[in-house]
Amino acid sequence: MALSDEPAAGGPEEEAEDETLAFGAALEAFGESAETRALLGRLREVHGGGAEREVALERFRVIMDKYQEQPHLLDPHLEWMMNLLLDIVQDQTSPASLVHLAFKFLYIITKVRGYKTFLRLFPHEVADVEPVLDLVTIQNPKDHEAWETRYMLLLWLSVTCLIPFDFSRLDGNLLTQPGQARMSIMDRILQIAESYLIVSDKARDAAAVLVSRFITRPDVKQSKMAEFLDWSLCNLARSSFQTMQGVITMDGTLQALAQIFKHGKREDCLPYAATVLRCLDGCRLPESNQTLLRKLGVKLVQRLGLTFLKPKVAAWRYQRGCRSLAANLQLLTQGQSEQKPLILTEDDDEDDDVPEGVERVIEQLLVGLKDKDTVVRWSAAKGIGRMAGRLPRALADDVVGSVLDCFSFQETDKAWHGGCLALAELGRRGLLLPSRLVDVVAVILKALTYDEKRGACSVGTNVRDAACYVCWAFARAYEPQELKPFVTAISSALVIAAVFDRDINCRRAASAAFQENVGRQGTFPHGIDILTTADYFAVGNRSNCFLVIRGLGGQLMRQAEELITQYLAELRNPEEMTRCGFSLALGALPGFLLKGRLQQVLTGLRAVTHTSPEDVSFAESRRDGLKAIARICQTVGVKAGAPDEAVCGENVSQIYCALLGCMDDYTTDSRGDVGTWVRKAAMTSLMDLTLLLARSQPELIEAHTCERIMCCVAQQASEKIDRFRAHAASVFLTLLHFDSPPIPHVPHRGELEKLFPRSDVASVNWSAPSQAFPRITQLLGLPTYRYHVLLGLVVSLGGLTESTIRHSTQSLFEYMKGIQSDPQALGSFSGTLLQIFEDNLLNERVSVPLLKTLDHVLTHGCFDIFTTEEDHPFAVKLLALCKKEIKNSKDIQKLLSGIAVFCEMVQFPGDVRRQALLQLCLLLCHRFPLIRKTTASQVYETLLTYSDVVGADVLDEVVTVLSDTAWDAELAVVREQRNRLCDLLGVPRPQLVPQPGAC
Repeated sequence: MALSDEPAAGGPEEEAEDETLAFGAALEAFGESAETRALLGRLREVHGGGAEREVALERFRVIMDKYQEQPHLLDPHLEWMMNLLLDIVQDQTSPASLVHLAFKFLYIITKVRGYKTFLRLFPHEVADVEPVLDLVTIQNPKDHEAWETRYMLLLWLSVTCLIPFDFSRLDGNLLTQPGQARMSIMDRILQIAESYLIVSDKARDAAAVLVSRFITRPDVKQSKMAEFLDWSLCNLARSSFQTMQGVITMDGTLQALAQIFKHGKREDCLPYAATVLRCLDGCRLPESNQTLLRKLGVKLVQRLGLTFLKPKVAAWRYQRGCRSLAANLQLLTQGQSEQKPLILTEDDDEDDDVPEGVERVIEQLLVGLKDKDTVVRWSAAKGIGRMAGRLPRALADDVVGSVLDCFSFQETDKAWHGGCLALAELGRRGLLLPSRLVDVVAVILKALTYDEKRGACSVGTNVRDAACYVCWAFARAYEPQELKPFVTAISSALVIAAVFDRDINCRRAASAAFQENVGRQGTFPHGIDILTTADYFAVGNRSNCFLVIRGLGGQLMRQAEELITQYLAELRNPEEMTRCGFSLALGALPGFLLKGRLQQVLTGLRAVTHTSPEDVSFAESRRDGLKAIARICQTVGVKAGAPDEAVCGENVSQIYCALLGCMDDYTTDSRGDVGTWVRKAAMTSLMDLTLLLARSQPELIEAHTCERIMCCVAQQASEKIDRFRAHAASVFLTLLHFDSPPIPHVPHRGELEKLFPRSDVASVNWSAPSQAFPRITQLLGLPTYRYHVLLGLVVSLGGLTESTIRHSTQSLFEYMKGIQSDPQALGSFSGTLLQIFEDNLLNERVSVPLLKTLDHVLTHGCFDIFTTEEDHPFAVKLLALCKKEIKNSKDIQKLLSGIAVFCEMVQFPGDVRRQALLQLCLLLCHRFPLIRKTTASQVYETLLTYSDVVGADVLDEVVTVLSDTAWDAELAVVREQRNRLCDLLGVPRPQLVPQPGAC
């Protein structure tokens, strides 16, 4: 059951996620043992740097990351992996680069398995203390490339601190020479630990572990604990969370203190607890905007509270008799339940005074329950549970009452969420007595439906998810007879949440809680039947929940007119998920309800698919609107002359217009290219509608519509997202090869069937760039498809994935190589390329990758034939478009790509060359120093490459000015050198344009 907030999902994406969850934990053993052994054995050969070193490191990361969910599978192999790597570390002949590489591998293992498990295997004999200490001492804390080495060495040193011998025995004679004394082992370790507690890298975390194990040693605590705590408190007092260094110092110090009070003996830590608590109060951590500091503050506070209280198990706590699920189910099958009387005893120490400071600790933990960040609330909830377990019954009950105060509607969703987490912790530990269940269940039922409007959205997903966690925890904590009075209310609320909640996490959490109650309690009515239909994976799919499990069908429809009117009104709801739900609900309506209202329903759904400034980010609602349109078309079928009952000539063009309009949805937000969902749904819907028409009335498919469909899908099949490209190719080939009957008006059908024979459809992996791009670029030879395919290829060439860029570039070059001897084909291609540029001027999604594409093709001489003609029309128009594109731009990537294109354009003779040089001279005085430096560097390389651009008599002087000038200096200095270059290059000096209103 997740406690984090995740966006809801629906449809095929959720089905894919379900499949991932189902098979994600299917590994049974460490299958890469032999490969890993070989990889570690080659480290001495690849440590010197370069590609081989990075490949080995990346491969090892990939192998280890597979076991993030099942790290225990590595346990039988940890020892030999560690031995291979430590052999390198302990070998005196190993160069520093090899040692650092070995520690990088050790860190990767530690990250996956966890340092607590892995470190037990490290050598920690007496003989290991000084060698490890010496290794730590020689490290450079400022070497940012070797932080893994320092991290692992500090952890290793922390293990050696567990040896059961006094450190003073290792010192020998500290006086090496008269008048000179060397530091003791104890002082060296403490000095190292303190120095690394204030560094900015992860070694700080390891230093905190080291301190906790070192300071709590019997021989160290007597002489060093007070000194170290004084040093720590002084650090906290001097530091401020308003500065970066202050945050780093406070982070390391708080980690160390929390670990000391966790692992140290109570009698050793108690004398200092009150002082530390006062210092912590003075730090005012709740006011910090640093989540980690607030979390560490809560963690330390609870450890101080546990130090104040004697360690004991509360005798008054509730104890469930049978904790075994198997035994519980066996009793139920026998028609019995374990009748174990509940015995509540008073505390033996009920009258003991509660130490001063406990109340302040609990008060701070209750404040932490309302923190704005989940990790802080979760830490506070665990602290509340731990503290309550050591309190007298009456005081613990007061704590429960304070937690219940979080569930006021004057409180924020953060307080409700923290309160749920605290109740779950208290219940899980048996500290929530049955007498409190009446109050607790009441607030949990409210929390299961908590939803608060905030502007155009709502909050409460985390509250509902945490409320499900409380129900799950109660199922394990209480006897069935204790929860029996609440079974009906809890079971109904969980079923409603599992089926109707709009968030996937909440639906799954409710299903998991329901399942736990069915198994542990055995009193939920129809439990097995409900779980069979609404299990964890079934409720993960929103469509399945809302349309199948819910039983949305004709038998529930009584007032059709009012129902459709209500659904259509909800399509304009400002909440995106509401639009999604009602769109899918309309798409699931039976045909008899749509009869006479089809046009009205389609108009409403077309409005959902339309992108407006107010709802540009509502990609999911547009996707579901498209799905609903396609499903409605399948439901009503095709019938001539009945626009309000079925698809016909009167409404088919409007439907196609809505679907094709969504093929240009390239909306992006923090989740990435969310327009992908819309375009994918649009392609699928276009295919379904076209096949439906082809089977019944193919004459409704007009030639221009079919051409636009095939061109748009071909464009998507040439773009950069692998799985999306595969889907587009599947749609394209389905439409091409459909023969029941064939789809009319497919452009260039004969050529397409030769390029993509039916026999090859199953063997081509379109998601693999190496197979997809060589095939899709063949469409560039067909005039109808050239524009759209080239547009898609341009976006792929400017992508981020190395394999996509490489194969798309290679395929485009192969095509252009084949048309070099055909001036007409090359002219058509260049004209299409310029048309794409003109149509997408200032469209960052296309123009930036297009500039990169132009750089590639010009660099590789794809248009060398045009350089023989002075001021070729292609070069003239390209230069004009490039100037418009970068004018007044502040986009660094666009400017860098523009520089590269201008440099390549100097190979075109005539006025184009002069204008290109002029643009480059202008960029030499750009406001951004990076642009000036890059321009100078690339012009330098260009003049050396194209030697005929500048006369031989001035070439040396030009390159000298370019190379010797500090182009990131003040503009006044740079402008003088730029003007000198203009004179040498024979281009007019740019003139400063006076600013409007300047004197």
